[in-house]
Amino acid sequence: MPDPNPALFLHDSLTRRRRRFEPIDPAHVRMYVCGPTVYDLAHIGNARPVVVFDVLARLLRRLYPRLTYVRNITDVDDKINARAAAAGEPIGALTARTTADFEADMAALGALPPDVEPRATAHIAEMVALIERLIASGHAYEAEGHVLFSVASDPSYGTLSGRSPEELLAGARVEVAPYKRAAGDFVLWKPSPPDLPGWASPWGRGRPGWHIECSAMSWRYLGEEFDLHGGGADLLFPHHENERAQSLCAFPGHRFARFWVHNGMVRVSGEKMAKSLGNFLTVRDALARAPGEAIRLVLLKTHYRATLDFSEAALAEARRELDRFYRALERHPAAGAGTVPPAVLEALCDDLNTPAALAALHGLADAALAADPAAAAALKAAGGLLGLLPKAPGEWFQGAAHGARIETMIETMIETAIAERLAARQARDFARADAIRADLAARGILLEDGPAGTRWRRA
Repeated sequence: MPDPNPALFLHDSLTRRRRRFEPIDPAHVRMYVCGPTVYDLAHIGNARPVVVFDVLARLLRRLYPRLTYVRNITDVDDKINARAAAAGEPIGALTARTTADFEADMAALGALPPDVEPRATAHIAEMVALIERLIASGHAYEAEGHVLFSVASDPSYGTLSGRSPEELLAGARVEVAPYKRAAGDFVLWKPSPPDLPGWASPWGRGRPGWHIECSAMSWRYLGEEFDLHGGGADLLFPHHENERAQSLCAFPGHRFARFWVHNGMVRVSGEKMAKSLGNFLTVRDALARAPGEAIRLVLLKTHYRATLDFSEAALAEARRELDRFYRALERHPAAGAGTVPPAVLEALCDDLNTPAALAALHGLADAALAADPAAAAALKAAGGLLGLLPKAPGEWFQGAAHGARIETMIETMIETAIAERLAARQARDFARADAIRADLAARGILLEDGPAGTRWRRA
């Protein structure tokens, strides 16, 4: 008989191999994931770790009696200061608004809130305490109102990212300042002028560096050593390398995080996402085009460690697949509560293999469409573990029909605008033609002129 709780294996970034996950305390698993810096709307790349670690949290709750999942909010940062100044908006108002936007967008993707969502600005005391420990043990030093971590004091520095000292320095993009003992030393605390956020400290009024924030918040809620630290692969260096170094040095004899799990990056229509390429896609933009559940499915169809290509074609395919799943559920309205099938659980326990789990869901849909009510019940249960299929079929199809009507209206508007632009060009009113193109581009619609006429695509 299949094991109802197979062993969980995850790829550990620290050892760079697949390892069996064995928590410090099997009665209480503890996980920390780096959250957003709140100065703008979240983009689709920000959404991927949220969805990935939401599935991992659901799985851990299925396997263990208790999970404490902490995901922070970074609400003190130079990017925040710059955006608030450019907008003429108070920093507190900006971070409150963008935090609410982030939480609303992630909820629309079916992500459950973490157990604890600490704000950096509420944990300055813990940051100061950690910095004091590092200074006292010789791992940090004060210089001209700054406090810096001494990279040379940590012989294990670079172990997480697997980089040589030369690669570390080249990749850190650190400020080479005369008060540093070494170019790679990084800031734990820095002075703040009166017009920027600042807090009293033993080193004068100032604000924390980015890396110390996560060390302080994980320590506050999960202790000196915990089970799993997650985030995007872009955080592996320097953020996670620095975070690990300062935490290990502040608490010698402890391992900080036992496992490090990182998700891969997101490309849009085969290209790196960038505003300069016109393909920068916020979650809010994506939600205007498709239901949150379809976006979530796109994010789960590629293994979490691989690069994901997000496109209109992928969204359309996800909607069709969800239509099929909901048709299978619609066939069996009286199907009772099911259990997660072993094939789905085993796939997720194999380094969170969501593509294999989704293949199992398609098999269940096949059986349900062939009049198997037990398969429909199992499909619903398996979907729940992935954060999918939460709606009644009627609710899904009603929303899909409304979305199709909206899509038809949008396409009609675009075609009308293209016809107006063509008429303007024929009348040699190029200013009007350019204005129409610019207006469509601002709405995320790109025009491509060719011998066969003008075609359009979404950015």
